[in-house]
Amino acid sequence: MENPAVTIFRNYLKIKSVQPEPDYSKTTAFLSDLAKDIGLECKVVEVLPGKPFVVMTWRGTDPGQKSLMLHSHVDVVPVFPEQWKVDPFSAEKTDNGDIIARGSQDMKCISIQYLEAIRRLKADGKRCLRDIHLTFSSDEEIGSKPMAAFVKHEEFKKLNVAYALDEGIANPGKEFRVFYGERSMWWVQVTCKGQPGHGSGFIENTAAAKVRKVMNSFLQFRDDEENRLKSDPNLSHGDVTTVNMTILKGGIQFNVVPAELGLSFDIRMPPSVDVIKFENQIKAWCQEAGEDVTYDFVIKDTNTKTAPITKQDPWWNAFSSTLETLGVEYRTEIFPAGTDSRFTRECGIPALGFSPMNHTPILLHDHNEFLNEKVFLRGIDIYYEIIPALANVTA
Repeated sequence: MENPAVTIFRNYLKIKSVQPEPDYSKTTAFLSDLAKDIGLECKVVEVLPGKPFVVMTWRGTDPGQKSLMLHSHVDVVPVFPEQWKVDPFSAEKTDNGDIIARGSQDMKCISIQYLEAIRRLKADGKRCLRDIHLTFSSDEEIGSKPMAAFVKHEEFKKLNVAYALDEGIANPGKEFRVFYGERSMWWVQVTCKGQPGHGSGFIENTAAAKVRKVMNSFLQFRDDEENRLKSDPNLSHGDVTTVNMTILKGGIQFNVVPAELGLSFDIRMPPSVDVIKFENQIKAWCQEAGEDVTYDFVIKDTNTKTAPITKQDPWWNAFSSTLETLGVEYRTEIFPAGTDSRFTRECGIPALGFSPMNHTPILLHDHNEFLNEKVFLRGIDIYYEIIPALANVTA
């Protein structure tokens, strides 16, 4: 007999909440039904048209206390079905318990782990001091515009949040990874304009020549940061700046030298980087490439706030002491990518990124993403202890 929590998890994975056309109507209905089954208050808040937030609440014994927020997102990234062993939305389980599905690691597992831990706590007659709000966001995988709007919404202010948990990353080793901050995400669009002409000539001042200079500057910096990471064993991925050119566009036909070409860069910077200085560096790279080279930001996150991770902080003390009592090994890091936590931290609300997935290869956004059912169920056990520890903090 399959554990009922695993069955619920697999059913959730079967919902195609995949970008660019996620089925939010089905995820909203599924989560609303689950809230009712567990006995949680539930409302749907649509901060942007067609972008629902599901908000569930388990009331605490002291409504005057600020609340704990358990956050997750419901959308998942696209798939290339021909690269998968199975249908990526079939949630097939192998003989050894691997559940293969898009979203199994990122991050539908955590949504169900929160809920099943609370189901068990309620069944055991437990009560917590603080209200606990579970929030399920949309469009996290394409920039988190709904979350950016939600933290400014009156419904979010009503939650009166003091502390938050959000997603982390799996670890192939035995340690659990705990993220107390994350790198700033900049999506930069560089436009290079130049002299057009016939493809048979040596045209001066072309857009392509400027593109080459821009690429060289950005990618040389990328190489330098990669070498810095590899040469220092004390550094993790979240401690350095990554730069990746993700889009190159322009041109109309083979024999026409284009008047304009564009490059797109995905840049992630740790909190230690001086963002003003770094933007000046981008400006200098563009100026060095020649005239009519400009840059614009599609996303420019300048938040560098982190959650305290000293035992003097009552929230961190509760979280870390619980892991230690459970005999769980962990390490603290800066999250290498971007999550919805950047918006809560910007509001002054400390947030930790934590996905209780050890002994698990990192497969978020990759083919054949999977999570073993034993690891999934162990995560529920861990949240069963962590959630009341945080919700009973008295500071």
